[in-house]
Amino acid sequence: MAVVAERAFTSRATLQRVEAGDPTVGMGIYAAVLLALGLLDGLGDVADISGDTVGQALASADLPKRVHLKRVAPVSGHD
Repeated sequence: MAVVAERAFTSRATLQRVEAGDPTVGMGIYAAVLLALGLLDGLGDVADISGDTVGQALASADLPKRVHLKRVAPVSGHD
């Protein structure tokens, strides 16, 4: 634990908070810990919407069923 904390440039107490999933720990600390563990490549997968089927379903359910376009008056070329 001391080695990982040192490589992540953080304290052991903060590392324990990371392990506990403390939401008040900054994202940068999580990234530093993942880097120290050699797991940083997986961080990009967290925000990848293609793997979030539940999120996609919820977003699709919120889409309007019909879209009504407003008619725009033609622009006259005369000033």
